Amino acid sequence: MIIGVPKEIKNNENRVGMTPSGVAEVVKQGHRVFIQHTAGINSGFPDEAYQAVGAHILPTIEDIYATAEMIVKVKEPIITEYNLIRKGQLLFTYFHFASDRELTLAMLSNKSICLAYETVEEADHTLPLLIPMSEVAGRMSIQEGARFLEKPQSGKGILLGGVPGVKPAKVLILGGGVVGSNAAQMAAGMGADATITDINLARLRYLSETLPKNVKTLYASELRIRKELPDVDLVIGSVLIPGDKAPHLITKEMLSIMQPGTVLVDVAIDQGGCFETSHPTTHSAPTYIVDGIVHYAVANIPGAVPYTSTLALTNATLPYVIALANKGWKKACKENPALALGLNIVEGKIVYKAVADVFGLKYDPISL
Repeated sequence: MIIGVPKEIKNNENRVGMTPSGVAEVVKQGHRVFIQHTAGINSGFPDEAYQAVGAHILPTIEDIYATAEMIVKVKEPIITEYNLIRKGQLLFTYFHFASDRELTLAMLSNKSICLAYETVEEADHTLPLLIPMSEVAGRMSIQEGARFLEKPQSGKGILLGGVPGVKPAKVLILGGGVVGSNAAQMAAGMGADATITDINLARLRYLSETLPKNVKTLYASELRIRKELPDVDLVIGSVLIPGDKAPHLITKEMLSIMQPGTVLVDVAIDQGGCFETSHPTTHSAPTYIVDGIVHYAVANIPGAVPYTSTLALTNATLPYVIALANKGWKKACKENPALALGLNIVEGKIVYKAVADVFGLKYDPISL
């Protein structure tokens, strides 16, 4: 199979779809890999590193899309890429369709095959291709939240871990999944007063047993969240419904019960955001203020640490890339039900129900 890796062109997206070591494994299987010129440079991988393992370098993104049968990316295509995608071309990347109607309609129109990292789901409901980036985003959410609590960044002027004689910051983490648990680990390590919430009691028991003892667990209900908000300093939103829009756990009205300079970090912004007042931001302009509350809603948080993120992502995606290349997408998905759940749009049809439901469009279940 001919595989293409374009350079990411979303704002401040520095990751790349494959590392040289990943390319080496694919080439060993007899496939051809084309990398766009400088696609890996911001992740620390120059063209020469790819050429050394057998990849071919092409000068433009147009060349990559025109040449490849399968495109391996990190983020969803943006508007300038829509017309480059061909009918029947396989795209393997993060899509997050439920938060982007325009993207959904564009991919339906070009009749490509869209296999989304974020909805590949194992039988135990784990999301193997979302986990590595969720780990990065969860840890970074605390790092970024701590930065924006600083007064020059419009925060309260509170040090996350406090000092002897001065209380640490109070952190509320909404959602006890991979993002939330990693955020809790980081917050605890920095000495914060952290509370993590969820609606799954079994998950809360597990978190209580495994997280550091300065992390408290709390059953999530609107009333209990409201009780926490008046004296919280940093809120991490990390709820996820696979393939669907995130629910709004903090409404605009609830901002009024928080103190000015409180920081909200919405890690769920890729799926529409879990704060009503959230809208996507970028690394170049990461925050905005609503009613005195600082909102951080960068849609590609791991893109700020591309070396770590690219290695972690390729570690997870590589077995699937090899399976798709060796067998073709139909056979690979037929043999692996987890991979089949990654199919969102196939040749002009929505085959993932949650995406169809969000936009009121027709759902066409796929039979492989």
